[in-house]
Amino acid sequence: MSKGKGLLEAKSKVEAGKRYSLQDGVAMVVGAARAKFDETVDAAIRLGVNPAHADQMVRGSVVLPNGLGKSVRVLAFAKGEKEKEALDAGADYVGADDIIEKIKSGWLDFDRVVATPDMMGSVGKLGKILGPRGLMPNPKVGTVTFDVATAVRELKAGKVEFRVEKAGIVHSPVGKVSFGGDKLRENILALLDAVIKLKPSSSKGTYVRGISLSSTMGPGVKVDPLDVRSV
Repeated sequence: MSKGKGLLEAKSKVEAGKRYSLQDGVAMVVGAARAKFDETVDAAIRLGVNPAHADQMVRGSVVLPNGLGKSVRVLAFAKGEKEKEALDAGADYVGADDIIEKIKSGWLDFDRVVATPDMMGSVGKLGKILGPRGLMPNPKVGTVTFDVATAVRELKAGKVEFRVEKAGIVHSPVGKVSFGGDKLRENILALLDAVIKLKPSSSKGTYVRGISLSSTMGPGVKVDPLDVRSV
């Protein structure tokens, strides 16, 4: 079966406009996966906020209980004893000015970045390179810290960062199709819990307005937020 026919068949099983329970929604996403590779499952959470207002910006991070199902290459900017702590915690690359020059020359073989606060003056020079790629360390999500060992371990374990976009939607990966229903639900609930805890006090009305799940090559499946709250 061609990819196009496979996607059409998967879409035909999703009722237009219907909001499924979390259990059924996850089952449909897993069942609709047809790719030969292990597809990533993503969650899109529509919030009742206006990100144009600084006091309604929702940004944070969460360590997913079952990880992301992929190896994460972590770069740590640290010196001295902190360099050793980062290496002992499992950082793939650790350095300071030498790494900064390497990145300026085009090296980008890493997925996540942490830095100790004393390094940010130098790391800031990489803003135009790391910023657009979402790789810039940030204290708000725990990637600028002197507790570099914990930061590295969390990233290696499957910590994800999230930030509400202009349209008021938070996008985040929540695992792989191969995880199965139980592990994916646990990860989705952990993400939602983190997002809900960050509800701005200025946000009025319904906060979580919609949830959609999809795999890399599969159709979107809408999940009922009220069902998720009951879970």
